[in-house]
Amino acid sequence: MLHITNGDSVGETLRHTGLPGAIVTWKDILHEGPTPAGLSLGQMSQLRAQFLADCAMGPYEEVLADFLSRDTTLAQFAAHREVILWFEHDLYDQLQLIQLLDWFSHQDRTTSTISLICINAFPGIAHFLGLGQLNASQLRSLYESRRPLTEGILTLGSEAWKAYCSPDPKVLETLLHKDTSTLPFLKAALLRHLEQFPALQGGLSRTERQILEVVASGVHTPLAIFRATQEQEESPFLGDTPFWFYLSGLCTGRTPFLKRADGGMFSLPPADSHDPAFREQVLALTEEGQHALVGQADWIKSKSGIDRWLGGVHLQGQEAAWRWDTKLATLVQVQGAA
Repeated sequence: MLHITNGDSVGETLRHTGLPGAIVTWKDILHEGPTPAGLSLGQMSQLRAQFLADCAMGPYEEVLADFLSRDTTLAQFAAHREVILWFEHDLYDQLQLIQLLDWFSHQDRTTSTISLICINAFPGIAHFLGLGQLNASQLRSLYESRRPLTEGILTLGSEAWKAYCSPDPKVLETLLHKDTSTLPFLKAALLRHLEQFPALQGGLSRTERQILEVVASGVHTPLAIFRATQEQEESPFLGDTPFWFYLSGLCTGRTPFLKRADGGMFSLPPADSHDPAFREQVLALTEEGQHALVGQADWIKSKSGIDRWLGGVHLQGQEAAWRWDTKLATLVQVQGAA
């Protein structure tokens, strides 16, 4: 068998389940950075490796080598009688899953069964966040619940991945109005992605706004801010490393919305988030940040523009071409944007 799952933690637990087979971990944070349309898996891996390296998530050569090893094992899937996809319900996992479903939909699968395990709850765990919470015995118990992928699931996954990678985000929004029940967690995950577009009211993504709200409520240190914003998520998906970049972004620019209380410059952790100099930073709202929370400031205008990828959509220029109307829960095309 070949097992494919969302990261090293679950991959390591899988090794202790007693289940035979090779294990591949799909460690890409696809909700951050570019995933433009029309790329092969190899081309996407090169682009994603460069993005992750630019985000200080590893040297480019090491990240790329990891991806290429992953891709090589995937390309040899037909040597296995069964391929089992182990994923959960949040945006991080659902994007990895639809990328894989799209890839498998174009392969000759006559010699292998492709099966899926995908859950949003587990007996005895009151607040289920993901497969990483499970021990080997608990993870092993899910093995019998796997189900072979149908053509309908593969088709939906492929359509969803293409929509996610489209330069036109309305393609993705249109998908959300279709029946996606064969992938029961997909719709909520993709809606959460759309909430990362700059808000029509204020220019903040949902993550950025939640950060400002948490700081305004009296939470001031990085780890505490991270934990408090996680609690505001229906299905937490954002790891701590990309989260620090959101914090840093709000602390920089011509008119930042956050500042260090001591007047210093916010610093990212050098190697891990346990560094005391990082953990003990105290953040507070700036005057502009306070204005943002009451709708009197716009994040994009305060930064004099935007340069950000959301899936296949590249928002760049003085104004975002697309914004998320939080009141109507729909994308709005901004007139006059580049």
